[in-house]
Amino acid sequence: MTAFADLGLSPRLLKALETAGLDRPTPIQAQSIPHVMAGRDLMGLAQTGTGKTLAFGLPLLHRILDLGHPPGPRHVRALILAPTRELVLQISDTLTTFTKGTAVKVTTVVGGASINKQAERLARGTDVLVATPGRLIDLIERGDVNLEKCAYLVLDEADHMLDMGFIHSLRKIAKFIPLKRQTLMFSATMPNDIEEVSETYLRDPVRVQVAPPGKPVERINQGIHFIPNGDKAKLLESYLQKHPDEQALVFGRTKHGADKLAKLLASWGFKVGAIHGNRSQNQREAMLSAFRAGEVMVLVATDVAARGLDIPTVRHVYNYDLPNVPENYVHRIGRTARAGAEGTAVAFCAPAEMADLAAIEKVLKKPIPVIGGAPWANVGAPPPKPAQRKGPPRPARPGGPAPQGAKPAAPQGAKPAAKPRPAAAPKPQGGQAAPQRAPGGGKPGGSKPGGGRPRGASRSPR
Repeated sequence: MTAFADLGLSPRLLKALETAGLDRPTPIQAQSIPHVMAGRDLMGLAQTGTGKTLAFGLPLLHRILDLGHPPGPRHVRALILAPTRELVLQISDTLTTFTKGTAVKVTTVVGGASINKQAERLARGTDVLVATPGRLIDLIERGDVNLEKCAYLVLDEADHMLDMGFIHSLRKIAKFIPLKRQTLMFSATMPNDIEEVSETYLRDPVRVQVAPPGKPVERINQGIHFIPNGDKAKLLESYLQKHPDEQALVFGRTKHGADKLAKLLASWGFKVGAIHGNRSQNQREAMLSAFRAGEVMVLVATDVAARGLDIPTVRHVYNYDLPNVPENYVHRIGRTARAGAEGTAVAFCAPAEMADLAAIEKVLKKPIPVIGGAPWANVGAPPPKPAQRKGPPRPARPGGPAPQGAKPAAPQGAKPAAKPRPAAAPKPQGGQAAPQRAPGGGKPGGSKPGGGRPRGASRSPR
């Protein structure tokens, strides 16, 4: 089996890997690192949690360590783009682990933080810039960063980046990077859009694929409960009580729903927190720090945490709400079984979520084992057409036959139904004169557009 020492990495990096307890690369690392070291563009396809960060990070750091001189002011040597703040921070933390004691600088740029402080750090130049696309464009437009000497471009979680609408941002950023560069792109799935991006930005790339796109980590024990929506909270409580000393991630679909569920679990005595897009950057970082430290045992999250969250102690993932993007199911459950550990993923399925379940199982190419309840019937079938409402019968013309469906006339001697009172005319406002009725009791003249045109007359040309 391949070892890191066989890949030609710098002795400094090998020592840092040994300190971190890593001696053998994962499949994506073993297959990618030699090509990156050789200067080839690369398209990497691998499921979440397989070690993609080191697959591109180690060879980049190896090359930068060999340079031996600092970058110029505001200049960047390697740019890594990721779609979310959490993923950017995770990449930055991982790379910083391997640059301790060296002159290599890793700088992080994300939205929600002080742009002026970020500009101050960039003013001195940086070796590796890890950024979200939106904030990087802000800094480029302000003149706070210069990409003219950027020799490496990495697009991590490229499929998620496109899902979030960052393709236009990518096009803007690419204009400022030299064409003569090495480009690496990593993705968990391979939709048509990713193929197009690969053809646009990569030159004769090597394609590395270590698992079929969308295939979850095999060590995850999956299961599904069919349960009404109103009973999900109690079922979740029973699962959490079975494993009180093990950390769990609970995924909901909405921000409001995540907050509501977290408050309910807290009222039941769980050490719980919530993370979603409405929380500030500082709040999200503080919550993740508390989760990593074990101060929070249950983290309720939206899909903002489905990627880029690397916490090896997570043993359980609960899909409280099924995602409406089937690929996100794979990313959600990939938050457990990290670093070779075991993990479980339990999904709750309400009647209205059967279509979402069918889409997820289509991506997985196999059904999820049923561990509770039975599949809801007749879900996904076209709804029955509503019966046409029958309006009130039209009044019969004087002397004419009664319309079909009309009620028979009231018998003689019966009291006639009371006539409805005519609606009162609106009172004039602001001292306006009441409209005068037309002679003969008709409507005021000119009340209808074109009312003066005789019937059958054609409209005059405009």
